[in-house]
Amino acid sequence: MIVSHNEIVAMVYKAFTGMHREVGEADVIATMVAELQMAGLDGVRHFNNASPYILTESDTPIDIIDQNAKAMHLDLHGSSLACHLPTIIDYALEKMGDSAHFYIYLQNCHNRWLAYSELVGLAAKGYACLAKWDNGSVPKHTLFTLNQGFVYPDLYFFDKAQSNYNTNDMVIEIATQNFDIEHDIQHFDRKISTDELFETHQRAWKEGIYVDDEQWAILKKTAAAILVENSEASSRGAGGV
Repeated sequence: MIVSHNEIVAMVYKAFTGMHREVGEADVIATMVAELQMAGLDGVRHFNNASPYILTESDTPIDIIDQNAKAMHLDLHGSSLACHLPTIIDYALEKMGDSAHFYIYLQNCHNRWLAYSELVGLAAKGYACLAKWDNGSVPKHTLFTLNQGFVYPDLYFFDKAQSNYNTNDMVIEIATQNFDIEHDIQHFDRKISTDELFETHQRAWKEGIYVDDEQWAILKKTAAAILVENSEASSRGAGGV
């Protein structure tokens, strides 16, 4: 089915707000999902996959395991990245200061695809970005690269996991110069180029955004179910002794 950007944002906003999380901003997460969907990268499906984690995870602050002038290591304790990444990026840029390069090592996090819009947003701030993570399913490894001066990234997919990554981790590199990725992209199995993402994004603005019927139904059900539960709880509270 075809939906608008506003419809996706409104539906995700409802669903997330109904979860009553202390961490994470509904409007930011709704934009994360909409931007990912507009790029043709299944934002709604990724949010649907994230919902059980977001709904049940503890509102536990992330831990800074280690940090220095060039890098920081964070433990998210199994939390969804969507709830924490905007704050992490802001903090990392502050730590980076005038440095040319900074690493963010994220451990024990879920829903890495929802990082897409936050990483893309670094281009508008004048930074190049590279992100890597392994999946538990195909593709086994994903490499996101966004050079300075580009609005959309190049995405490389690998059917084999990398030996030095864990499936719940993610590495983000921010730099003031473009990356040399020739070594990293050896033997990739599939690529989505910045030109393809640009065309998909433009088509979505003109013709509407395609969302899988089943995934849209799941999102609507999540938003509606949580609203109903909240309403019932409120009614019981209002009528109680």
